[in-house]
Amino acid sequence: MRCMRHALLGGIAVLSTIGAAWAADDDQHKQPSMHQLYRSSSLPHAAADFSMFHFVPRGDKMVEEPEHGRLLFRTKGGEPDGFAERRGGAIVYYDRRGKAARVQRLTPDEIDRLIQH
Repeated sequence: MRCMRHALLGGIAVLSTIGAAWAADDDQHKQPSMHQLYRSSSLPHAAADFSMFHFVPRGDKMVEEPEHGRLLFRTKGGEPDGFAERRGGAIVYYDRRGKAARVQRLTPDEIDRLIQH
């Protein structure tokens, strides 16, 4: 009976050591996030040319949204500060409330460049 207890305790100790090793191994080999998988995948990625967007609020950070064809503007504190999107032969700039604030007409060269992409 005493030998069985020692064998049982020894088996539990071995299993807990193996479990700890597996847990450590899992920590080292974490699965990639969905964003990392998307970047490395062969799926078609949305692309857009934002080089013709000229009126960016001073000091704002630009966040590209190529899938929607627009640029978001954020203040240094991260607050939304408007956005701009292409509409036909123009780029419309909106303020933080979503009201159109400025319209930039695209030149024929800029329109041709858009068509080529």
